[in-house]
Amino acid sequence: MPEPIQEAVARRRTFAIIAHPDAGKTTLTEKLLLFGGAIQLAGEVKAKKDKIQTRSDWMKIERERGISVVTSVMTFEYGDNVFNLLDTPGHEDFADDTYRTLSAVDSAVMVIDAAKGIEPRTLKLFEVCRLRDIPIVTFVNKMDREARNTFEILDEIEQKLALDTAPVTWPIGQGKTFSGTYHLSENAVRRSDAETERAKVNGPESDKVAGLLPENERDQLIEELELAREACRPFDLKAFREGHLTPVYFGSALRNFGVRDLIEGLGDYAPPPRDQEADTRTVHATEPKMTSFVFKIQANMDPNHRDRIAFVRVCSGTLERGMKAKLVRTGKPMSLSAPQFFFARSRITADEAFAGDVVGIPNHGTLRIGDTLTEGEEILFRGVPNFAPEILRRVRLGDAMKAKKLKEALHQMAEEGVVQLFSPEDGSPAIVGVVGALQLDVLKERLSVEYTLPVDFEMARFSVCRWISANDPAELQRFIEAHRGDIARDLDEDPVFLAQHEFGLNYEAERWKQIKFDAIKDYQVREAA
Repeated sequence: MPEPIQEAVARRRTFAIIAHPDAGKTTLTEKLLLFGGAIQLAGEVKAKKDKIQTRSDWMKIERERGISVVTSVMTFEYGDNVFNLLDTPGHEDFADDTYRTLSAVDSAVMVIDAAKGIEPRTLKLFEVCRLRDIPIVTFVNKMDREARNTFEILDEIEQKLALDTAPVTWPIGQGKTFSGTYHLSENAVRRSDAETERAKVNGPESDKVAGLLPENERDQLIEELELAREACRPFDLKAFREGHLTPVYFGSALRNFGVRDLIEGLGDYAPPPRDQEADTRTVHATEPKMTSFVFKIQANMDPNHRDRIAFVRVCSGTLERGMKAKLVRTGKPMSLSAPQFFFARSRITADEAFAGDVVGIPNHGTLRIGDTLTEGEEILFRGVPNFAPEILRRVRLGDAMKAKKLKEALHQMAEEGVVQLFSPEDGSPAIVGVVGALQLDVLKERLSVEYTLPVDFEMARFSVCRWISANDPAELQRFIEAHRGDIARDLDEDPVFLAQHEFGLNYEAERWKQIKFDAIKDYQVREAA
């Protein structure tokens, strides 16, 4: 019997994992999947030859460098909940992918290194979550190594993020003596994630607690736990859901401590799929009619089949295999004949998906990032922004005979969001734009592996790019005519102004008061226009 929409939505938890590089984010992802029964053996990021590789990092460059460079999507069940986990790139060079992903989640897990605390990238990602009102659950990782004082970590979160903290669990020891977690409100202990149930205790003085530590550390733990109860805030669900407070969990993803506490906390506290703002109204998650939007495109996940997958966040109703949906941008219907649930490189056909679910829609260039799919209604979800690139380069191809193939490949990479592509009005070679240099490495690697196109990059004479617009179309045209050598078109044929430096940009902005120079372009405003 089909599951009622209300019940299906209530069971969903869709969340991203955000962190500074090397905080242990991908390892945590592996362990969450392990407990969700999705894998039998968790991989290690720097795997030896006889060890299984991490499931969320499937691209060759990711496996070689031990970093995530694209968002991976994974669906699994734990207890009564269905989890949609989005593992985002931690490296700042892939900020675009992370920003887009955060438009598709209802909560986020912030992973902090117990020794390093809040790092710059963590701070930036947190600010994006705050802008989107995304509730944050904090996981302090690597407690099995030398770590900072627990109260000091909590204090830093409060000071740097202006976010109240409420520790749900407390570490029993740290470094070499780290041996489990103490649940503050339940008075219960879990020694490792192998224990499915916590053991109830009479208090910190219990042998089940103090007995886990060397004698010289027992009194300190008892004192810490009593102080934590008195001085720290109790968990407040309303304050958490509103983004004012973060529940804090401690553990070691690598050594199997604290991850089960975290996943249970997500099931208990993280919000079910939220209502989504569209251009004309608010779409409620439990509405019967299907609505969804595309937040990511990934090509060539299966190099043998040259596939192209659009990752779609379902916002309401039921997305069913075989249904016809309206692509609002074009007004045309498209058949959703083979929607898929993902588990990194593995995938299964999704017969039905509900609000909060993330599904892959195979397509050959029909869908774009920011597109809205509905059962007929003319609405557009508020978009996924496009940011002005910080590095501009021309692509140099060794074999001129492959120029047409390169043009097609760059177009596909731009549709996918790997790079931005700008075609100069004067007919000179295309320019690619990226946020960070590592994106160029990924582009070079993928052009070589997936398209057999060995390329290099050379400096463009431009370093700044802005989208241009004006209330008066004639004024915009006059500006374009006056700067023909500095104008290019993006993937959507929208005009951009290319400047050699910030000074040149500011000079033109002073001279042309009616022209708007934008560093951010919203997908949906663009498509609706």
